[in-house]
Amino acid sequence: MKRASRLRVFTFSILLVLGLLLMAGAGGCLWFYDYAWTPGPKMSSETVVVEIPEGSSVRKIEKILAGKQVIHDDIRFLLMAKISGRAGHLQAGEFLLPTGANPEEIISLLSTAHSVEYSITIPEGKNIKETAQLFADKGWCDKERFISLCHNEAFISSLGMYNMNSLEGFLFPATYSVPKSMRSAEKIIAMMVGTFRNVWGKLVTGRYPVPNRNRTVILASMIEKETYAAFERPIIAGVFLNRLKKKMRLQSDPTVVYGVENYDGKITRSLIRHKTPWNTYVIHGLPIGPISNPGRAALLAVLEPANTDALYFVSQNNGTHKFSRTLRDHINAVNKFQR
Repeated sequence: MKRASRLRVFTFSILLVLGLLLMAGAGGCLWFYDYAWTPGPKMSSETVVVEIPEGSSVRKIEKILAGKQVIHDDIRFLLMAKISGRAGHLQAGEFLLPTGANPEEIISLLSTAHSVEYSITIPEGKNIKETAQLFADKGWCDKERFISLCHNEAFISSLGMYNMNSLEGFLFPATYSVPKSMRSAEKIIAMMVGTFRNVWGKLVTGRYPVPNRNRTVILASMIEKETYAAFERPIIAGVFLNRLKKKMRLQSDPTVVYGVENYDGKITRSLIRHKTPWNTYVIHGLPIGPISNPGRAALLAVLEPANTDALYFVSQNNGTHKFSRTLRDHINAVNKFQR
């Protein structure tokens, strides 16, 4: 009897311990469940921008989220992230997160969401300095570093652009959507050059022989500065190519002022006579390099120029040009529209 009694006591003790463990486990599950599915603090806005720095620990991320009132400050966030296996997948960046969401939803979002992206437009025809200024004005990078990198041969080579001392002409103009993590001159330049290489690759696919890239970009950079009228680009390309065939100087006004410090907007006789490697009034052939960063349409105009016998053009002061075949006709047009 004593042995049976002891067995009953032992069995009861085991069952009691198991019961307590089950209760503790159930309580722990309820404790987790209650936090995981409880909405975050109520806020007046539906979303909030949260920035997670690179290298942030899960605990730091929890503190940042709590500080932005996305979640309640609770150690269970850290435990949830670790138990779910997503602690190592919480991303750094700038995110637009919903308010009033529960911690489970926030952890899921931070594991899969893309950073907030900002739109910035770089127009066609801007040069390196002007492009650097546009990014600097919006706080994306340091202007002087941007310019310096665009003339750093080692950096240029690292982008796959070899035997070049300048990226003028190869910073592709476009509207870019970029996250805050892109706020560095290196990343922005790499993005723009990468876009140029992609566009150029598509433009020359199937063309034989493969067009000379530098020659095309130089001519396109001049066309971009000569006109804003889309229909004129192929015509101006035709004029320049005609003049090159006839060994005529290109005499393009935008090449006169490229690289001139403190240019005041006026092209004077002294500027026209000023010899630079870009001034096509005093040099034969093409400038030493591009004078701006051309877009796709200008590049295509060089690759597919208009069939024209014109050798001259002059502004009609309305955004378009008068094209002439003979010097006499050109002089008459100059007298009519410029004098």
